[in-house]
Amino acid sequence: MALPVVPIAAVAVRFGAVALAAWALSRTVSPARVDQRAEDALDEVPEGVAARRADDREQHNATARFRRVIRFGSRGPAFEIDLAALGRLRLRRV
Repeated sequence: MALPVVPIAAVAVRFGAVALAAWALSRTVSPARVDQRAEDALDEVPEGVAARRADDREQHNATARFRRVIRFGSRGPAFEIDLAALGRLRLRRV
């Protein structure tokens, strides 16, 4: 029985291109520093999404946090997911 080489080769080329792009991106991204002040600020973000407009600074601030524990099965392993984000949009007329 003949093996269909063309479809397998097309999939291999796609996965190879994705792997090459991921490798190239990992080589260009420099390691980020850990700022303890930023870590503390992210720990203090309340759960949910909030936005505020500061009139005195002409900026919009937004925070978001998602914290959940996911368990696989009744006695399976559990993982805690903690996503936190801070955002600022500053608009100034120059």
